[in-house]
Amino acid sequence: MSEPDGPVRPIAAGLARYTGLAGAVLLTVAGWLGGALPGTPPRGTLATIWHAPYGPVTLACWLAGTLLLVGAWWSLRWGAPSGRWAYLTAGLWSLPLLAAPPIGSRDVYSYACQGWTWTQGLSPYRVGVAAAGCPWTDSVSPIWRDTPAPYGPFFVLLAGLAVLAGGGLIGTIVALRLVAVAGVLLTALCLPGLARAAGVPTRRAAWLVLACPLVVVHLVAGAHNDALALGLLLLGLLVLVRLPGKPRALLVAGVLLGLAVAVKAVAVVALPFAALAAVLGRYTWRALLRDGGQLAASVLGTLLLVSLATGLGLGWVGGLGHSGDSQQWTSPPTAIGFVVDYAGELAGQRPAAVPVVRAVALVLLAGTLVALWWWAWTTLRRLNDTRQRVARLTSARPRVALLGAGLALAATVLLAPVFHPWYAIWPLTVLAVAAVPLARQVWFVAPCAVASLLTLPDGSNLARFSKAPGAVLMTVLVVVVAIVGVRAALRRRTA
Repeated sequence: MSEPDGPVRPIAAGLARYTGLAGAVLLTVAGWLGGALPGTPPRGTLATIWHAPYGPVTLACWLAGTLLLVGAWWSLRWGAPSGRWAYLTAGLWSLPLLAAPPIGSRDVYSYACQGWTWTQGLSPYRVGVAAAGCPWTDSVSPIWRDTPAPYGPFFVLLAGLAVLAGGGLIGTIVALRLVAVAGVLLTALCLPGLARAAGVPTRRAAWLVLACPLVVVHLVAGAHNDALALGLLLLGLLVLVRLPGKPRALLVAGVLLGLAVAVKAVAVVALPFAALAAVLGRYTWRALLRDGGQLAASVLGTLLLVSLATGLGLGWVGGLGHSGDSQQWTSPPTAIGFVVDYAGELAGQRPAAVPVVRAVALVLLAGTLVALWWWAWTTLRRLNDTRQRVARLTSARPRVALLGAGLALAATVLLAPVFHPWYAIWPLTVLAVAAVPLARQVWFVAPCAVASLLTLPDGSNLARFSKAPGAVLMTVLVVVVAIVGVRAALRRRTA
């Protein structure tokens, strides 16, 4: 079912704005009462959170604030009254959370300790923060105290600079939050240009991304490095969309995209689609090798330069394997593995299916990424010989490239071994500026609304307290979606 893309009534828009603001204020209160405050270890269970000082008030403010924020965002999912209104409202919601301590996650303390480790002349890719002797280890989630950093060398450099500039834990957290806010502002700067290029109303794209509860809670207040990586990725894509095939633009875009990967490696799945956006003129293999090759050389050169300049070399690549140390049912492959293990235990067996299902999912992901790129390539190639080719290629290039990149990020998030709520921001951001029909928008908006409800103010994840029922529910959902998808494909084939 689709909704009209007309103007939003002022009363509904005003109610959404101030409902969301009330939610942001309540989340800030919850953060100060029981958030991931500096120097406080994670509480671990719902019972300990409840029995902590102000525990019931903290949970009540967090639940009410989250529901108000999600409800306000969802109510205008078809688009805000205007782009300017969307920007002002998202900024208004972010203001209280800028004054909040880290909430919803403790990853910012991991960043701080990894930066501290680097400033001590040690590689955070070889030693965990506890073994390195970081003085702030108690604030880090226990699961990440002994694991190498899974982030790129550019972000480790920024984290180290934040430590040097901050002078202590609180100063470091403030500096890291400024980096995250800079990433959000960079995203906000790029959204109008990308949306116009793809034919998407700015008022819709800006609202879906900037007002999303995951963005204001986890990127602004939580200071996740996803903010900077996304900002760099979008700016690189915008340069390519505006100036395809231009040597200087390819160089600049390659640097930006390389830095995005050097913050968080998930950005790499968008690079093949960025190469499609880089092509000027007819889509031929020669043109792809010419323009895409220049872009790839710039990306690889940036990665190599940053790796060598930080003294970290390529050790960060090995650290990526430890991101799967966490096992939660929010990752569909992990959930299916849990269910297979439960079934095996009922039969008196120990299948240990989680690693196997995860490996199968990664193979499926690789095939999906190749299929998506081939679809985008053949779609653009078909426009080579049509009438009014130049005009059609100019308009189709950004739409196809952005849609392909958004779907690739969605597939990566769904099939990866681990899913944390803020991971959903990646596909949301790129698909919001792609020409996705309104009727299909719910497929990437609804998961973000649900994911916003999965964390607690001190950084605990509700998935930890609902392992068995969550795994069964996720597995059933995967089966239902698969059946619906197969039936839809069969109907299109026989039509």
